[in-house]
Amino acid sequence: MFTTTGSRGLYKAPLSKSLLLVLNGLTVMLTLLPQYQDLFVYHLQAITQEHQVWRLLCGRLVCLDIKDSFCSSLLIYNFRIFERRFGTRKFASFLFGTWCLSALMDFLLAEAFQFLFYYEVEELPSGLLAPVFSLFVPFYLSIPRMPVTQVLGRIHITNKSLVYIVGLQLLTSSPFMWLLALSGLISGGLYHSSVLRLQKILFVPVWVSRIGQYILEPVFSSSQPTSETPLGMGATLDVQRQQRMELLDQQLLLAEYNEARTNARQQPQSGLLQWTRLFPSLRHRGQNRVPVQPRPQPQAHQSTQPPFLDNSPVAEEQVDVYFSVPLILSCVLQVARLVEMGFSRIDALEALRASNNDINMATNFLLQH
Repeated sequence: MFTTTGSRGLYKAPLSKSLLLVLNGLTVMLTLLPQYQDLFVYHLQAITQEHQVWRLLCGRLVCLDIKDSFCSSLLIYNFRIFERRFGTRKFASFLFGTWCLSALMDFLLAEAFQFLFYYEVEELPSGLLAPVFSLFVPFYLSIPRMPVTQVLGRIHITNKSLVYIVGLQLLTSSPFMWLLALSGLISGGLYHSSVLRLQKILFVPVWVSRIGQYILEPVFSSSQPTSETPLGMGATLDVQRQQRMELLDQQLLLAEYNEARTNARQQPQSGLLQWTRLFPSLRHRGQNRVPVQPRPQPQAHQSTQPPFLDNSPVAEEQVDVYFSVPLILSCVLQVARLVEMGFSRIDALEALRASNNDINMATNFLLQH
């Protein structure tokens, strides 16, 4: 359904997984125990007049409506791409910062609505809704838009259309959901742009991140996808074929790299400037000419001839070494960077081939498929 996030599940997204499991679990428990639902109602008057500040925490975390919980869970699952791209700590800082900003925006927008339309907003829908709406800001700005299909030949369906449809469904689920959506969008825009340097004020400290890394991450971390498990173990034929291709690609890269290093050590080039690297046509110079008997020259002229203009097979192998080593090293580093972002090695190799070894184009290609 969501083509922007790939098919790797919640791998390398422990915070998104914890939010989905914990918040949805609490929603199910409150549905089975309706006598405790009043504690999680996001009641603005109770907060301002009766000073029940704890309702800010309870009312802005757990959804009381199953439909709101389902739609927000779909959006959190889709927005896990930001946790993979920026890391868990930055993703948690964004959610924490927008949660604090949206709490202030809720009261300001409620007061503005009462001042303009003489209607007092008593309560708002419960749940982690405003931070979820705030994630639409980086989703709109940083995720590229790619066409998928067309409806009736005029309406274009992109890889982001279904996400907006789910957001629209969540927006129309409650009468005052638009107020939370507006609060979340404003908060997300302020935090993402860092106009007031909010990213340096509202963030998750390093020590909190380390506690979550050592305590919570082992509980909510997901294992690697099936395509990266060893051969066999119930894997399908397609998965086994992809794994064999991946192993062959790795062996080929390692063999070329080892051969290049061996040749570079055995045949070092002399001279400060290698003209054969700057002018590849010099490598084949003289191959198509008719062999001519060399003229005898004095010993002085032979000693002063530049060694880098020699067309012997040794010089050609040396040029191949200098051309292949940087290419292999860059390819290995690019594959390693894509694997660290959560993509499989076979997907990274295919994306680099399709993008002509452009790391940015390959990253965008993997994020869209």
